[in-house]
Amino acid sequence: MEGQKLLQLHNLNVSFWTERDYLHAIHDVSFDVYKGEILGIVGESGCGKSVTADAILQLHDQQTTDYEGEINFEGLDLLKQSERDLRKIRGNQISMIFQDPMSSLNPVFTVGHQIIESLRAHKKISKKEARTRAIEILRMVGIPSPEIRIDEYPHQLSGGMRQRVMIAIAICCEPKLIIADEPTTALDVTIQSQILQVLKELQTKNDMSVIMITHDLGVVAETCQRVVVMYLGQVIEVGTVQQIFDTPLHPYTKGLLQSMPNLESNPNEPLYEIEGTVPPLNSIPIGCRFANRCPFATEECLTKNPSLENSNDSHQIRCWNYNEIGKKEGLYARV
Repeated sequence: MEGQKLLQLHNLNVSFWTERDYLHAIHDVSFDVYKGEILGIVGESGCGKSVTADAILQLHDQQTTDYEGEINFEGLDLLKQSERDLRKIRGNQISMIFQDPMSSLNPVFTVGHQIIESLRAHKKISKKEARTRAIEILRMVGIPSPEIRIDEYPHQLSGGMRQRVMIAIAICCEPKLIIADEPTTALDVTIQSQILQVLKELQTKNDMSVIMITHDLGVVAETCQRVVVMYLGQVIEVGTVQQIFDTPLHPYTKGLLQSMPNLESNPNEPLYEIEGTVPPLNSIPIGCRFANRCPFATEECLTKNPSLENSNDSHQIRCWNYNEIGKKEGLYARV
């Protein structure tokens, strides 16, 4: 993809100290986010999507977390910034939309108070100006009667409305990058579609970049330009939406696509499933991390961990045998 890079992750490693183990959750994660694009990060639960997102803003407990590598935001390495400098970036230049708005919003403050608080933390404006701006933002994200809703508490709003408030807080300072961590998981499909439409419109209008973290490939197909596929703390494939959905290279990506129902699926047959289970973080294989579940694994796969390599046309792949695997019958499924 051509364009100016806004965010670059280079060999990012994230490890956690626990009472029993030292867990290496993220291993050599590298990818770029371009200005004005929506980048999807996909993978099953526990693959490291949210850990990677939280690491960008260093939201993990500093006492129990180790970071290595580089996170460059417009040339500034975020891992080398002080906590004071990071606070100037969080919510201002980089914002986050969390999965569960009910646990992210403070139940004892009105939604207006929480938007105004974010505005005044980063912008030199009066309370009156911030309130006027908060009403404008609530209207922008599709909340009806924002003059009334601004004085309501989170419990007085529906799930969809609360998620819109979360988006309003995220965009109020006009950030350059929004990280949306499963923003529609708890919503029904109608509200989900509305929330995604709001995000896409705001992204286009404000020329923001968005990292969309999800396990829903349908969301990715509808909203994203490029996709990062993760498995067990590593990036295993990176490509455009067309590349990932039409010509996936990694056996895991192919399995994810094939496990999704489509219009041609036989309702009387069970959905395809990837055999085996994800190894725990304290028992990561020495070779390819997907080898114990891959039908094409060789001795090399079991003993050597492949690196993320360029295939063609900016398509990146972490697999020893993707050239030999090719387009095996039954492994491709379009959404």
